[in-house]
Amino acid sequence: MRSEVPAVDGVLAAADVAATAASIARMQEPSGAVPWTVGEHTDVWNHVEAAMALLVGGEVEAAERALAWVPTMQRADGSFPMKVVAGEVEDASGETNMSAYLAVGLWHHWLVRRDLRVVHRYWPTVRAALEWVCSMQLPFGGIAWAQEWRAGTPGAVNDEALVAGSSSIHQALRAGVALAGLVGDPQPGWELAGGRLGHALRSHEDLFLDKSGFSMDWYYPVLGGAVTGEAASARLAARWDTFVEDGLGIRCVSANPWVTGAETCELAMALDVAGDSERAGRLLADVQHLRDDDGGYWTGYVFPDDAHWPAEHTTYTAAAVVLAVDALGRGTGGSGIMRGTGLPAPFAEDGLECGCASAGRVARVS
Repeated sequence: MRSEVPAVDGVLAAADVAATAASIARMQEPSGAVPWTVGEHTDVWNHVEAAMALLVGGEVEAAERALAWVPTMQRADGSFPMKVVAGEVEDASGETNMSAYLAVGLWHHWLVRRDLRVVHRYWPTVRAALEWVCSMQLPFGGIAWAQEWRAGTPGAVNDEALVAGSSSIHQALRAGVALAGLVGDPQPGWELAGGRLGHALRSHEDLFLDKSGFSMDWYYPVLGGAVTGEAASARLAARWDTFVEDGLGIRCVSANPWVTGAETCELAMALDVAGDSERAGRLLADVQHLRDDDGGYWTGYVFPDDAHWPAEHTTYTAAAVVLAVDALGRGTGGSGIMRGTGLPAPFAEDGLECGCASAGRVARVS
């Protein structure tokens, strides 16, 4: 097990990475919650990502407090509210991608710390969350992105699936199956759900909600492990010129002249997954123009105006940088979290009955 703070030669030294992790810890609330930035909301996905970065960056106590916060927000059905501000729920809707991501965070903790007691402690939370997520699977295999909540009661399911969110859920299901093996609680239903989901992402992208203007929809099927090998390389090549701004990073939205740090670092990790370490390292270096002197990172940069926007440092941007450094620098035991280190073989498609031919398009909810 390697636990030293990672680095990438010529880009960020270990001390720089530790400073970035410390910038996340400074924004952590007394409850353990890690908001987007001071005074902003917390969501479970970005919170878990921050916890992973805190662990990698040497802020172990802050990482453990962040992990302990997650079960306090889980509801009886396994879901989590979408937005929490200073301990109060601002948006009670349950978002499947957010609810699933603790599985990735806990698997990452295991890879870094090898503490089975922690896995057992949070396994019930992961199990309940993934059971709820799987209950949201649509006939064609995608995962409905959210369920409304009103007056403390679950309501209508927004039965549209998102490519990026479902791709992240694909990774979470693989992590969940791996955790199930660790604790001796097999979950074959998750394997079946993951197989159907991977098939949908590879073969039926037209049945997902069209968010093709967002860069996340472009690279997330690779980052989440659903698209691999030559298909992954081809996918990343197909829209490179649409999103990548040489020397600056990548656009969050194709139509806007705005590059963002988190998306750029995620693409770097997706390139690493696809075996393209050269361009991955170049992107990580490019995005360092967003770094501030205290180790924090601006969210993005509007290049025609030569301006940072929004004018804030965000924990999720800093977290993406730390995890990208770990991945490219082969640093901690968790550096292969996106490459699928230690995970079981990809979900099989053999014998799948996804219902695609009869399901048609996903019903749209107005």
